[in-house]
Amino acid sequence: MTVLPDDGLSLAADFPDATHEQWQRLVEGVLRKSGKDVSGAAAEEALSTALEDGLSTRPLYTARDAVADVGHPGFAPFVRGGSAVGGAATGWDVRQRHATGDPARTNESVLADLENGVTSLWLALGPDALPVSGLERALDGVYLDLAPVVLDAGAEYAPAAHAFLGLVEAAGVAKSAVRGNLGADPLGHEARTGAELDADAAVELARRLGREYGGLRALTVDALPYHEAGGSAAQELGASLATGVAYLRLLMEAGLTLQEACAQLEFRYAATADQFLTIAKLRAARRLWARVAEASGDAGAGAQRQHVVTSPVMMARRDPWVNMLRTTVACLAAGVGGADAVTVLPFDHALGLPDAFARRIARNTSTILLEESHLARVVDPAGGSWYVERLTAELADAAWTFFQETERAGGQAAALRSGMLGERIAATWAERSRKLAKRREPITGVSEFPNLAEKPVEREPAPAGPTGGLPRVRRDEAYEALRARSDAHLAATGARPRVFLAALGPAAAHTARAAFAANLFQAGGVEPVHDPVSVTADTAAEAFRASGAKVACLCSSDALYAQEAAGVAAALKAAGAERVFLAGRPGEYGDVDAYVFAGCDAVAVLSSTLDLMGVAP
Repeated sequence: MTVLPDDGLSLAADFPDATHEQWQRLVEGVLRKSGKDVSGAAAEEALSTALEDGLSTRPLYTARDAVADVGHPGFAPFVRGGSAVGGAATGWDVRQRHATGDPARTNESVLADLENGVTSLWLALGPDALPVSGLERALDGVYLDLAPVVLDAGAEYAPAAHAFLGLVEAAGVAKSAVRGNLGADPLGHEARTGAELDADAAVELARRLGREYGGLRALTVDALPYHEAGGSAAQELGASLATGVAYLRLLMEAGLTLQEACAQLEFRYAATADQFLTIAKLRAARRLWARVAEASGDAGAGAQRQHVVTSPVMMARRDPWVNMLRTTVACLAAGVGGADAVTVLPFDHALGLPDAFARRIARNTSTILLEESHLARVVDPAGGSWYVERLTAELADAAWTFFQETERAGGQAAALRSGMLGERIAATWAERSRKLAKRREPITGVSEFPNLAEKPVEREPAPAGPTGGLPRVRRDEAYEALRARSDAHLAATGARPRVFLAALGPAAAHTARAAFAANLFQAGGVEPVHDPVSVTADTAAEAFRASGAKVACLCSSDALYAQEAAGVAAALKAAGAERVFLAGRPGEYGDVDAYVFAGCDAVAVLSSTLDLMGVAP
């Protein structure tokens, strides 16, 4: 044993512990320098970030935020994972989705995926995807005892399930070796389509699988319809709980034990680029389902099986390459959160059917995180983080409250049919839409740092998918509508709508606000013209006429605005500017018509500007 010499150095342990109150006082001092005179808890609150569901993230978490009773991995309440060893042995199941309608083409991509890192298949079947009759061709060459298969057939779940089981029997595969899920989800289908779907066939499938197939599940509790409709994390969890409870009741009424019924369910959730909220959501989901199992008689039966999909809502159509970064963060969060299976949607998912390159990048995202980052080698890597544990507990409480409200409304089916669920989710999305419009929630490449010269990425259209139920939303939809108007104008006239940036004074005075204005207007497809670099009241009119723009935006410092804004705005109006903006907070500047600033409603500004320019909606 090596004994270190006593060198007389004082260790950190010799320092007195700093208190929370001391930290708050330091925060107060910093905030006062920025003009905020707050103290105590108010100082900490000023640095907190509000989330949906009434939650917030604080700037500091300490041991006093520790949460009791998180348990151990593999044991109730399963917060830390459904298995004692997590994914340390094999990692998570890398599951790729296939939605093409051509059986031969599906087979080609299925085999390519399985040969290059994918470990299970997720097949969309039905009128808008792969026909049930094409299932045999699509799975030709697939070893059904090695590659788990998950079906997603909507209203055709029963014939699809029987077709798959027929393939298993024809192949002579041992029933005990078959893994996957037959994908029956009547309530999920109703959420998607608004059409009620009988669950009797799902119950019969569950009873048969319980008798004959030990590793095959009958039902999926798909929370994606609620996420894709704009629901919050708590609403997504609450709806999944209500759906799971409804299926649990059906199965137990049919004679299955609690353990047998739970074994027939797999839960599907969305993972977003908000990594910590995703981690907390998956941990909270397991805790909540264990609570349901406990209330049903045995918490140990509630080891929730989770299939996590990178969020379709966050996928952008403009600058789609950024989606690779979003899905990487979401995949990381899913893995850290303890997902059993992860589907990374291809970066071009929002544009249509993915090409081979996009599918390769999608599957390699998981491979890199597993094989190079060794993400699965630690069981519950987020465990013990005061922030994550507290967020998990608070999110679980919010989701349980929403679940109880749904149950009081008569359960998941009644909440869907009465419109209660849709109304609650719509209100959440309306509030989030306001944040997106004001760029409080930025979308890189869309609402922030757009590139009007970007060459569009084109893909073969994907099947439309079921409609008639809850809507499907996207974060980029308002800006996409604006950009589509600009694209149509470009195609019809040969030029995009333009805004003249009337910069005042030297570059040091106007660069920041000119860059801000250019960024904002490009988010709506309006091309900024910043030539010459700087103008005065004498040169602004000629420069504006040469720009080919119909509107102008003044860009400079507050000091120069006070001296020159009114005169330059008057010159621009005299030269024919139909609207003169000023980049900065509202003030009194003569002929200035409107103001653009951080936190303004960018969508409203851009929409009205395109209207003024005569750009057709």
